[in-house]
Amino acid sequence: MKPIYEQPLIAIWGASGHGMVVADIVRLQGVYKIVGFLDDVNPGHHGAEFCGATILGGKEQLGPLLVRGVIHILLGFGDCKMRLELTRVLQAQGFSLPVAVHPQAIVAEDVVLGAGTVIAAGAVVNPGTRIGSSVIINTSASVDHECIIGDAAHICPGVHLAGRVVVGQAAQIGIGATVIDRIHIGAGSVVGAGAVVVTDIADGVVAYGVPASIRRMVDQ
Repeated sequence: MKPIYEQPLIAIWGASGHGMVVADIVRLQGVYKIVGFLDDVNPGHHGAEFCGATILGGKEQLGPLLVRGVIHILLGFGDCKMRLELTRVLQAQGFSLPVAVHPQAIVAEDVVLGAGTVIAAGAVVNPGTRIGSSVIINTSASVDHECIIGDAAHICPGVHLAGRVVVGQAAQIGIGATVIDRIHIGAGSVVGAGAVVVTDIADGVVAYGVPASIRRMVDQ
């Protein structure tokens, strides 16, 4: 006899530190059961135990997962460009990317959260904010009122965004950085750890310092 309630199954793509964080949030939420992890970076680890489950394999497991009825996947790694790409791939193949919010995060009632977004412990997201798909709002980061965070952006631990900041897709704001109000951070850009951003940052650049200044293009 089947139980009255069965938890839907979910896989986590990423078997490193951030994958552990995502798994912890999923388990604390109590909605999904983790069936395993995917890892394309370390194929030698396939079949190994990791964080209370098994590393099933890499992207070749997507088809078998769907056959098993595992339609939910969360991305558990930090590479912003890859998260942006794989979000589109997964959605095109029919997977669902649920939202994962740690019980000890504070998210205002009217905040819009895109598919696959992860909000870690101690994070605060204030009213009027819109967050895209597969965004990471990491440990103890704060996002103030009316911010717009693009798809696959990463707001690293301890970052503070003031009100009405716009962060472009696949941009990363490094650990402990501070961004004053109404600043625009360009798509694909990287703001270094501890930076203080007081002027807009263009697309595709690396900026750091106090105050932050553009130092080079991302690909250089």
